[in-house]
Amino acid sequence: MFQRIYVNNFRCLENFELSLKDISSALFIGKNGVGKSTIAKVLEIFQSIGRGTAAIKKLVDIYDFAFVNTEKPMRFEMDLILHDVSYKYTLALKQFDEYEYLSLFEEKLIVSEEVVFHRCEEKEDGDFEFISNHLIMLPLLHDQPGSNAIYNLRNWLARLIILSPIPNLMMGDSNNETLEVNRDGTNIGDWFSGLLGRYPAAYRDIDNYLREVIPDFSSIENELVTKQSKTLFVSFGDEEKLSVEFKRLSDGEKCFFLGALVLAFSKYCNPSFCFWDEPGNYISLSEVGYLVMALRRAFENLSGGQLLMTSHNIEAIHKFSSEKTFFLDRKSHWEPTLIRPLSEISIDGDLIDNLVMGDIEL
Repeated sequence: MFQRIYVNNFRCLENFELSLKDISSALFIGKNGVGKSTIAKVLEIFQSIGRGTAAIKKLVDIYDFAFVNTEKPMRFEMDLILHDVSYKYTLALKQFDEYEYLSLFEEKLIVSEEVVFHRCEEKEDGDFEFISNHLIMLPLLHDQPGSNAIYNLRNWLARLIILSPIPNLMMGDSNNETLEVNRDGTNIGDWFSGLLGRYPAAYRDIDNYLREVIPDFSSIENELVTKQSKTLFVSFGDEEKLSVEFKRLSDGEKCFFLGALVLAFSKYCNPSFCFWDEPGNYISLSEVGYLVMALRRAFENLSGGQLLMTSHNIEAIHKFSSEKTFFLDRKSHWEPTLIRPLSEISIDGDLIDNLVMGDIEL
């Protein structure tokens, strides 16, 4: 579970600190362009590191500096707790001379208050002098004998669920098995295969949720179509069944299925983390609240689970208390993002009316 995320000099985030200690679910709200999706991009950077990306140029570029301010480093920090072990990780990057790519300024990992390594421009850790300053260390690091702390960290980061689905690209085909879902959901077939291959009992949870949101849902099967590939088929009805390829489902139905997988994943791959950008997209107002609450209950009932969402949807906003809702604001594209819990903001009248009228400011 993330305890704290700090970002400086990255896109619209300057001296940006998000305190998430003991917060199992939270909602980010605000106008378009205030930085909600940028938070998702920061999480994707951590996710990519967990998935083995060591080359800095594959994570960020010079245009990611806030307001193209290359005079100071771009900095990312995360504090988290996994399996009762505390981690603190810092990554700072700078422009490499006059070239349009970045190099390492500082990288530091602390596990259970013990410094595992510390690389910086001023003083290189002697054990890691052989590592290029265009590579980061965490994806390349091995655990000491008798420890699996680094493995647990990278594995958890790799499996971060960061979603901004594009349903019309979700075909339901699979050639592999994975526990790592793409942000756009396009490898949903591979994710289904990986989850069921590892945890067959997850099918019951997926089935139960889909029966709740799609009354005539009957079953979902991952059928072999060639020697090496499968595709998802969904059946509807009881006595007389209609079988439909997953790619033929509506956008909303695909999002229902994606939600079912997130719920099952959170149960069987705990502790888990999910950031869903606009879960209300493609889903009717009457159904958004059910999805949001199902996700909130799942992550709040599991030790170490954490759910973050962004939304402009009225029903989604109503499902979070002011203590668990964060408001983001910026006056113009030349100013950085500000963030405060909604409980600390004085609001006259109805929250939704104030949001519609643009009367909430920081």
